[in-house]
Amino acid sequence: MCRWLAYSGRSVPMEAVLFQPEHSLIDQSLNSRLGHTTTNGDGFGVGWYGRHSELPFRYRCLHPAWSDTNLREAARAVRAPLFVAHIRAATGTPTQETNCHPFRFGRWLFAHNGLIRDYPLVRRDLMMSVAPHLFRWIEGSTDSEVMFFLALTFGLERDPQGALEQMVGLIESVGHRHDIEHPINMTVCVTDGQQIVAARYSSERDSRSLFHSTSFRQLRALYPDDPRIIAAGDDAFLVLSEPLIDVQGVWEEIPESTMLVARRGDIQQRCFTPRMPDRDGAR
Repeated sequence: MCRWLAYSGRSVPMEAVLFQPEHSLIDQSLNSRLGHTTTNGDGFGVGWYGRHSELPFRYRCLHPAWSDTNLREAARAVRAPLFVAHIRAATGTPTQETNCHPFRFGRWLFAHNGLIRDYPLVRRDLMMSVAPHLFRWIEGSTDSEVMFFLALTFGLERDPQGALEQMVGLIESVGHRHDIEHPINMTVCVTDGQQIVAARYSSERDSRSLFHSTSFRQLRALYPDDPRIIAAGDDAFLVLSEPLIDVQGVWEEIPESTMLVARRGDIQQRCFTPRMPDRDGAR
């Protein structure tokens, strides 16, 4: 089913995270250890924030990440202080560029692993709940993009946690109306270039894997001569579907029904509780 990661810290070449670790995201595209599918070859995408633009850049492709030489060149050339990368294993929607993550609206990027179950049954109801002024910006056909635009509808730009909780609350309500026992399974990431917000939740309380780094200071102590760790800085942070290296104590699993908010070295974990949308607060 998909794997993703998000990095924040000092500007580093993206290849230092995407390609160079022993179990990098590119390795996971061929050999995922914790995913429901071993291979994630139905496209990929990278979104990053540059020094001279408030809006994020994206590179997306429908080909497998492991075979894209342009991705390797771009990851070697581009340095960024915050980026999101995603490798896709499709769950019933077409393999096409517009269905590749991360999705973008204004300053915001969104990536998702998981699915809305029986999506064709609930697709119309969910899409009709997207705010009219946002609807025209939906480009693809995947459930993940609709999740993003529902969160935007419910105020993602003002209150990320509240918007994501209302998005999930609506999906569960619509799913139950269609007799779907467990409507949603997800790990998601949203960022505006200043903060990384990630959530792990599923209706059946058996979500896809999600971890975060514990301390780059600890990594620097373990590997004092590694230039990648030195360049990232002590406040660097990763949230990701699978650990990149097998070192005890470097990674912490994010619990079920939990949201994590990371901003400039400050990491907070909060309970994630779906709720029905406040229509008066929708944009």
